[in-house]
Amino acid sequence: MPSGLIALLDDVAGIAKLAAASLDDVGAAAGKASTKAAGVVVDDAAVTPRYVMGLSPSRELPIIGKIALGSFRNKLIFILPAALVLSAFAPWAITPILMCGGTYLCFEGAEKLLEALGHGGHEDAAPVMGDAAALEKTTVAGAVRTDLILSGEIMAIALADVAAQPILTQAAVLAVVGIAMTIVVYGAVGLIVKMDDIGLSLAKRDNGGVRALGRGLVKGMPVVMSALSVIGTAAMLWVGGGILVHGTHTLGLHWPAVPLEHLAHGVGSVFGPLAGVMSWLTTAVASAVIGLIVGGVVVLVLHQVARLRSRESH
Repeated sequence: MPSGLIALLDDVAGIAKLAAASLDDVGAAAGKASTKAAGVVVDDAAVTPRYVMGLSPSRELPIIGKIALGSFRNKLIFILPAALVLSAFAPWAITPILMCGGTYLCFEGAEKLLEALGHGGHEDAAPVMGDAAALEKTTVAGAVRTDLILSGEIMAIALADVAAQPILTQAAVLAVVGIAMTIVVYGAVGLIVKMDDIGLSLAKRDNGGVRALGRGLVKGMPVVMSALSVIGTAAMLWVGGGILVHGTHTLGLHWPAVPLEHLAHGVGSVFGPLAGVMSWLTTAVASAVIGLIVGGVVVLVLHQVARLRSRESH
């Protein structure tokens, strides 16, 4: 009996070690996938605050909470099962779908850049005045639809990174990435939209240093929002272009991935100890340029189509 108990305990210990190793693998894969999705996350954090601008301050956090719940639903109920089915029955489609998402990121980044330079772009619809509950419902619905696109891209990037893993590992990694990214994005968004209120509260304190900090927060938030917008646009072009470069290589095309790799290696070799940083920076900048070119072409085509439709309607 004791020997049987010892054997059972050995088996339990073995299972525990295997489970711990699996958790380590999931954590490492989730961390790697999350890093690759960082560009989309930055843009998500930059885009979302505009949905609560102009609404009652008392409703800002509840609305962000509803959008976050919608984001969880998008990732875990809709996107995750679809991604696992795709991985199991049509893994060949992952790269083309990821490239479609990368092209969309390039389009969004290029359009935002052109809009910033004064060359048009899509305009946000004016908020509909009326019943506050109906307005809030419309706001949340629009934000959740936008989140579905960005969440799909985040999960696709994560799936592409673990496509060779067992299905359970894929599911665990996608779930971890989906939950972690949602908490990071909407936690940051909640902090951003309430930063003005925090600053105003600090500015009323008796301590001079605290008051100065509060005034600095109030004055600095417009700069932070502008910086987030710029970083989000650059990140979309970099990530979108990088997805296209990697995707074409995966599909068997040597250009532009191979020449870009040689260029990054050549630039890095010039800088000695900074070789790794400069190689990465070269790849990132070149990917952003490729993303801008591809996105610019898509913007041009879509704008021409819109003009033709407008002429036909008149």
